[in-house]
Amino acid sequence: METEKIGIPSENGLEMHGLYNIRRSFWNLSPANLIEEALSRGEGQLASLGALVVNTGFHTGRSPNDKFFVKNDLEDQSVFWSKENKPISPEKYAQIYHKMVAYFQGKDVFVQDVMVGADPKHRLPIRVVSEKAFAGLFANDLFLRISEEEKAHHKPEFTILHCPDFKADPKADGTVSGTVIIVNLTARMILIGGTGYAGEIKKSIFTIMNFLLPLNGVMSMHCSANKGADGDVALFFGLSGTGKTTLSSDPERFLIGDDEHGWSDDGIFNFAGGCYAKVIKINPKYEPIIFEAVRKFGTLLENVVIDPQTRVPDFDSNALTENTRAAYPIDVVEKRVPEGYAGHPKNIFFLTADAFGVMPPIAKLTTAQALYYFLAGYTSKLAGTEVGLGLEPQATFSMCFGAPFMPLAPGVYADLLGKKIEEHKANVWLVNTGWTGGPYGIGHRFELPYTRSIITAALKGQLEKEPMHQEPFFKLWIPDQCPGVPSEVLDPKKTWKDPAAYDKQAQDLVARFMKSFEQFKSTVTEEIYLAGPGH
Repeated sequence: METEKIGIPSENGLEMHGLYNIRRSFWNLSPANLIEEALSRGEGQLASLGALVVNTGFHTGRSPNDKFFVKNDLEDQSVFWSKENKPISPEKYAQIYHKMVAYFQGKDVFVQDVMVGADPKHRLPIRVVSEKAFAGLFANDLFLRISEEEKAHHKPEFTILHCPDFKADPKADGTVSGTVIIVNLTARMILIGGTGYAGEIKKSIFTIMNFLLPLNGVMSMHCSANKGADGDVALFFGLSGTGKTTLSSDPERFLIGDDEHGWSDDGIFNFAGGCYAKVIKINPKYEPIIFEAVRKFGTLLENVVIDPQTRVPDFDSNALTENTRAAYPIDVVEKRVPEGYAGHPKNIFFLTADAFGVMPPIAKLTTAQALYYFLAGYTSKLAGTEVGLGLEPQATFSMCFGAPFMPLAPGVYADLLGKKIEEHKANVWLVNTGWTGGPYGIGHRFELPYTRSIITAALKGQLEKEPMHQEPFFKLWIPDQCPGVPSEVLDPKKTWKDPAAYDKQAQDLVARFMKSFEQFKSTVTEEIYLAGPGH
């Protein structure tokens, strides 16, 4: 049957992806049209100020156990096979792909043609094809939007087939469950089935960039970035829930991007054209930029509870998940870098949410320490960010502060980062946005105003002028003073009622570091290996 095309179709149609017998294809609809389609199909509700609110069902976070790379020749030679990067055979991929193509037949589909990579030298045309209108809105919000003329001639280099209601057959298809996320680098195709959590779309595309860019000498990073009035650039590395989006959305600075960036010979550039913020218990006093953005028309809210009568979002409610999310275009942020790129960073912050409560709120790192802690990637996974996580944080070591999205060997990213730090003389800081005064359940999370004051002092060069002392467990250099922060807050041991309990907990975490880092012992220099705790 001939497909009815609505919107702005590309001359490079769905046939190039093997999609035929589509009922209607909705091409590159505006946010208003996508919201209307989503509402008419029962995909979500309209919030009081115009945001589209959707419930993603069982999957309210990423499903890392269901992600695979097709083991073709390219992948076999390049992908770093690990628990995060699991192989699936070309035959099983083909089987699932044909099932998904058949699944689309006779259905309406939504096609969004966009770009990823703000730097024109490193830009990648992509396409998202989904059975859901809200996925089109997500793609429009999150990625780089293009002109009508560009849409008419758009030829994607990577395509996502997105089918939340599709279920794989684990026994027949070789998957873990009915959910599947498969990256085929050779075919330049990504299959997402069995999950409506929009973060899978975002992370799949960013994973592609994290594969392609380093092979061309560009450092790809799971980090946010902003720029000061004087042009100084800052990077914020960290996993979900550590504060990347919150800390980079600084009212005094200009936002470059909130999650993924490249670092080329020319400087920093954003991958995306929007933000994907965690909004549980969002505070308008401390997070004014995000709070205003997430309520606007065109924003997509995932799993946020709204009042059935007033339709006002209840951002404090975790009734559906702790991982409530908002996707919005960066254009709604007043203080932003419109072009999405800037110069080389002056300061780099590694964000960790330490649930043990023993790491300092900030410490200055040497280059060797920076590469150690970058490879270690210590943090705590926070409630709801992945399927299966409960309320209690789980200590984890996620190499490069983003192992699930890094398909190459960790040494590739570490070598590039080390060269960039040395070449551009960047300051590197380790920042604990987690617990103080005790572990989770006894202590409390660092107060955001203190963390902001610490970050501001580092950005202004004030901490470099302060005397520092080296604590004994992690070999970290801690400033003695910081403007706007009580000195006892800076030394984690002083925040504990029982110093002996602190020592015991710190020794426990040191042992975890040493055990986790053994995997890198044969691949790093002795200087980097000895820069970590326990040596």
